[in-house]
Amino acid sequence: MPHATEYTGRYVVLLDQRETERGLDALRSSAGIASVERVRGTEPAGAAELLQRPDVSVLFDELGAAVVEVQPDQRHTLVTTAETEPTIIAAEPERLVYASVITEPQRTLTGFFPTYRSDEDEVDRHTRAELASSLGPAWDEQSTTWGQQAIRANLSHLTGRGVKVAVLDTGVDTGHPDLAGCLELTASFVPGESVEDGHGHGTHCIGTVAGPAKPEHAPRYGVAGEARILAGKVLGTRGTGSDGQILAGMAWAVANGARVISMSLGAQVMPGELFPQTYENVARRALQRGTVIIAAAGNESDRPGFVAPVGRPANCPSVLAVAAVDKDLSTAFFSCGAINGPGGEINLAAPGVGVFSAAPGGKYQSLRGTSMACPHAAGVLALIAQAAPEATGEGLRSRLLSGAYPLPQPAADVGAGLLQAP
Repeated sequence: MPHATEYTGRYVVLLDQRETERGLDALRSSAGIASVERVRGTEPAGAAELLQRPDVSVLFDELGAAVVEVQPDQRHTLVTTAETEPTIIAAEPERLVYASVITEPQRTLTGFFPTYRSDEDEVDRHTRAELASSLGPAWDEQSTTWGQQAIRANLSHLTGRGVKVAVLDTGVDTGHPDLAGCLELTASFVPGESVEDGHGHGTHCIGTVAGPAKPEHAPRYGVAGEARILAGKVLGTRGTGSDGQILAGMAWAVANGARVISMSLGAQVMPGELFPQTYENVARRALQRGTVIIAAAGNESDRPGFVAPVGRPANCPSVLAVAAVDKDLSTAFFSCGAINGPGGEINLAAPGVGVFSAAPGGKYQSLRGTSMACPHAAGVLALIAQAAPEATGEGLRSRLLSGAYPLPQPAADVGAGLLQAP
């Protein structure tokens, strides 16, 4: 859903990792930033609380990025210092970030009913004829959801065994019978909230990545049932977080060996707006360490009349942007497109309408959004990483994109094509 651009009043600063102290000293002397606390990704406890303290700036060692508190009358000085000090690569206002899901009411399921289609709840502006077209083929979902069939995950011999996938989202239902066994680590970066999912978005995304091959009470809905999940809560119960919370989760994921970071979240951008330098450089640094970052492209379009640009951080060149397709493999009406460049491209498309997965309370639900497409790609990356454990981050990206199935839509809408499991 569209959100007006919202800022926290803090700044996100990217530093040269070889000279972080020099950069921080420059900010202290010129802009009077608050005292700096270092947070290591392997020790996440306390990060959420530090990010809320007005008297503290927080440096994430693994990323070389800091969230700094600065007085309003010193903000111009901070930006000027960043422009002149060579050890400071970027300084950008911290923004709020949102879960990338279409939020019209959904029917929550306690079991699976093969005839159920959440597509029938589409917003009123879409006619019945358009709905009939978007429902697409009559997928037989008795044993496997349409999304798993479309990306051919149900035909793969790979399971993602042992591959660590970080899902940075609204947390997870740690007691869900389908998911409890796949959780390697959990951490909350939201002040005052445990990792338990009070929203439902994170549990759904984790289910798509690593739901079991043979759930007891549902069809197969997970791509990589033997992947190991790092569930990082970076969005609160209302589905909202900050850049600082996202960066804290990214640092934690990288430090704990995640091969994939899946982020079904973002913030709206305007036509012509450039990608954020901090996220781009952090993603590039992660890629060099063997970690691939993927993100939801965003849901602000209203096709066919209006196509919104890919949101941030998916609009970064080093972040894979995932668009959504519906059951007839057409571009979902809400899916953002590549109208900004460079960096605002769509890399590939995945199922994002009527996606069935886990819900809190041991239940299931169907949701739609590029949020639902993104974890399909995360799961496939886990399969690729299992098959090619020595592959670099760039190697994993290349294998993912080269394996996509070409679609007739423009690359601006679906990138390399439809995600396919190896």
